[in-house]
Amino acid sequence: MKCIKMTIKQLIEYGKKYLNRYKIQDTGIIVKVLLTNILGMKREELVINQEKEVTDVEQIKYVQELKNIADGKPLQYITNNQEFMKIDYYVDENVLIPQPDTEVLVEEIIEIVKENKKEILDICTGSGAIAISLAYYLKNVEIVATDISAKALEIAHKNYNNNKRQNKIEFIKSDMFENINKKFDIIVSNPPYIKTNEIYKLDKQVQKEPILALDGGTDGLRFYKILAMEAYKYLKEKGYLCLEIGYNQKKQVIELLQQTGKYSKIYSKEDLQGNDRIIIAQLK
Repeated sequence: MKCIKMTIKQLIEYGKKYLNRYKIQDTGIIVKVLLTNILGMKREELVINQEKEVTDVEQIKYVQELKNIADGKPLQYITNNQEFMKIDYYVDENVLIPQPDTEVLVEEIIEIVKENKKEILDICTGSGAIAISLAYYLKNVEIVATDISAKALEIAHKNYNNNKRQNKIEFIKSDMFENINKKFDIIVSNPPYIKTNEIYKLDKQVQKEPILALDGGTDGLRFYKILAMEAYKYLKEKGYLCLEIGYNQKKQVIELLQQTGKYSKIYSKEDLQGNDRIIIAQLK
C-alpha cells in the first residue's frame, strides 16, 4: 500500500501532533530520536536533510512506532538503547531501563573503592548497567553479577562485550544468594521494590517493563528482607552493602539492617530530585 510521500520535516511535525493527543511529554525529542533510529541518521543529519522524502517502508515503521509509544511502549525498547554513566546500553523488554537516579549508587561505590582492589557482587544485575559501569570506571576490581532471569543475563553479557575494559565480570544465574559461595568487599543491589498492588498505578511506560524486575512483594520490601538477613554472610570484614531504594523506603530498610546488629555504620544519600535513593551499610 502506497503512502503519501512526506519529508523528514513533515514527519517530525506529524509525530509531535500525534503524540501530543495522547499527552506524551517531550514529543520533540522523542520523534527525532525515533526518526534517527529508523532512518539510520545522526541528529545533525536529520536537521540537514529536513526536506528529504522518506521511503514507504520507513514511513510505515515510523507511524507504527508512534502508535506503540502512545500505547506506552518506552522509546528505549524501540531504539534498544539507554545511556547510563555516559555508556550506551542495549535494552529490551527483558530488562529494566537504567535510570539516572541509579548513577548516584554507582558514583558512591566508585568513591568507596577509589584505588583499592575490591571484589564486588551485583545482585539483580538486569541489563548489567551497575556492574559494567563499575568495571568501566574502576581499576583493579573483580565483579560477579547475578540475576534470576536467563534472558536478562544474556543482555548483560551483550552489554559487557560492547563495553569491555580490563576488568572481568563473571555472570551467574542465581536467585539472590543461591549460587554464591564466596565473600566480597562490596555487595550492591537495585532489587525490585514496587508494592505488588501499586504496579498497575505506575506510568504506562513503566508497566511495560518486566514485572519480575518491579515487583517487591506486598510491602515492597521482600528483597530487602533477604538482603538484610543474608548479605552479611557474604561480606568480608568491614565490607559494604550498597542498595538502591524507593523514595519512601529509607526508614524501613534502615530498620531492617539495624535489626541484624551486623552493621556499624549506615547512611543514606538523595538523588538529583532530592529523594532518598541509596543506603550504604558497613559491616562491623
